[in-house]
Amino acid sequence: MKFALVVSAAFLTIASYAQTRVFPAVQRYGGIFEIPYAVEKPDPKMKYNIVVEVERESEKPDSLSWALNNVARLVNLHVMGGVPKENLDVVIVLHGGATYITMNNDQYQKKYKKDNPNLELFQELSKAGVKIFVCGQSLINRKVDRAKMVPEVKIATSMLTTLTTYQLKGYALLKFN
Repeated sequence: MKFALVVSAAFLTIASYAQTRVFPAVQRYGGIFEIPYAVEKPDPKMKYNIVVEVERESEKPDSLSWALNNVARLVNLHVMGGVPKENLDVVIVLHGGATYITMNNDQYQKKYKKDNPNLELFQELSKAGVKIFVCGQSLINRKVDRAKMVPEVKIATSMLTTLTTYQLKGYALLKFN
C-alpha cells in the first residue's frame, strides 16, 4: 500500500512536469498550465475590470518584459478559467522606466543597440482586447518621442490620473514591477 502511494505521487509529479503551456487568449505569450483539479477558479459570470501598473524598465533590453508577459498570463488564466473575453476588461498603464519599452524598433535600437523584444507581445495583447497606455509625463521626462512609439500604446495625461480614474470606476489595481 505504501509503495503504491509513493509510485502514485511520483507519477503525478512527473505528469505535472510533462504538461505543456497553453495560450487560450494571448497567442505565444503568457503561457499557462491547465489545472483541472483546482477548487478556486475565476467566476465566469463576473465582469473583471483590472488596471495594471507597470513601472520597472526591463533588466535586459533584449528580453521580453516580465510585466507585459504577466499581463498576458493574467488574461490567459481568466479565459482558461471560463471567463468570456467580453467579461474581461484589462488596462495597462506604463510609466517610469517601463516607458522605454513603448519605443518602436528604430528608437529602441538607437537606445539599446537591440531589437525591441516586446513588439509582438504588444500586438497580441491588443488583439486580446487589452488597452495599453503610457504616462505622458514619463514620455516627456524620459525624452521618448511620442511619434516613434509602438502603435498599440496610447498616451495618457499621467499614470496618476489614469490609475485613480480606473480605480474610482471600480477596477482592481495590480502592480507588476
